[in-house]
Amino acid sequence: MITEFLIIVVESICVSIFTMLNYLKKQTLWLCQSIISFAPWIISIYIYYWLDYEVWTIDTAHRGKLSVFIMTTGMILSLLVWTYIKKNKVK
Repeated sequence: MITEFLIIVVESICVSIFTMLNYLKKQTLWLCQSIISFAPWIISIYIYYWLDYEVWTIDTAHRGKLSVFIMTTGMILSLLVWTYIKKNKVK
């Protein structure tokens, strides 16, 4: 009787541990996917910052157009990466 009870307790503990590990795996995977998908946007923001404060001057021609192009490119690339990740999601 006691051994059966112990077996049931150990099995339930193992099941709860594996359930928790599965949840942590899903959360970690989501975090990694989010970081990868937002990387192009973050890189474009850094490129804009670097150009704006280190390279460009007030007299730089088409500075506004180039900054819009850089930001838009980063956002579109992030959207494409996010779509690719979600499209090829393993269930």
